[in-house]
Order: sequence, then structure tokens, then C-alpha cells
Amino acid sequence: MAILKILKNDDPTLRKTSRKVDAITPRITTLLDDMTETMRAANGCGLAAVQIGVLRRIVVIECEEGNVLELINPEIIASEGVQNEMEGCLSLPKRWGITERPERVTVRAMNRKGEIIEITGEGLLARALCHETDHLDGKLFSDNAIHMLTPEEIEEMEQDA
Repeated sequence: MAILKILKNDDPTLRKTSRKVDAITPRITTLLDDMTETMRAANGCGLAAVQIGVLRRIVVIECEEGNVLELINPEIIASEGVQNEMEGCLSLPKRWGITERPERVTVRAMNRKGEIIEITGEGLLARALCHETDHLDGKLFSDNAIHMLTPEEIEEMEQDA
């Protein structure tokens, strides 16, 4: 396994649309392992392949320690409710914003065995599922932000923590 470089800020690759994965190959399973290691090393709860420069529809999410979701070709098939919460991104370091996301989403995807699975998440997991699938279409959380926090607001939050 390897820790890979995460693309940052205005890297144009982050705005590209990722291609569908047609077959689960050893290269894809290695990529899933490397993405998980990279996400953990960066203290993130999600990572899309495009964030490491691979334009494939693959994401990994770990909102609960030890429970890694590996999603290949994820599609949101249902959503309900609304949540307005703070969000950040490994590709936009030190930037935070309030985004409006569904409270509950269901995603259909393939796992590393090529099986079709459905995952339903609420709260943070719903937000992560939306955030990471947005990456696959070249969208960043800042595109959805109701309010991007100022450096002063972030500093104030850090002092209160």
C-alpha cells in the first residue's frame, strides 16, 4: 500500500468528470487500498479517486473507525430531508463552509468483488456520500456552500475547541 499525493486547491483535475469503472482488476483493488491509506494518513473521512489524480468513479469513506466503505461507480438513488452543517475537504485545506445536504441518502455502487450494493446513510455519512460523489463530477463542497467561513471565523472556532 502507498500514501498518495492529494491534489489541492485550484488543480484543474479536480474539476474533471471521472470515468466509470468497467471491470474490477488488481489495479482497482490496489487503488482502493492506497486510497484508504491516503485518506487515513490525511485524517479525512472520505476520498475520491479524482483527488489523487485518477479519473475513475471510485470513493472510499470511513465515518466510523474501522468501517471503510469502498464504492465503485456510486450513484445516489434516493435522498430525503435537509441538513446544514460544516464541511471541509482534503483538497481544500484550511477551508470550511456550511453546506446544505440531504439528511439521508441511499447510494448504489459496486464493491471490490464487483457486487452491486446499496448503502443508506444519515447525518455525517449522508454528507460524506454526497461530498465524494460530487467529486466524481468535478464539483467541490465550496460550490454548494451556503457560507464559506472566513479565516477569522475558523480561528475563533479553533480557539473555542
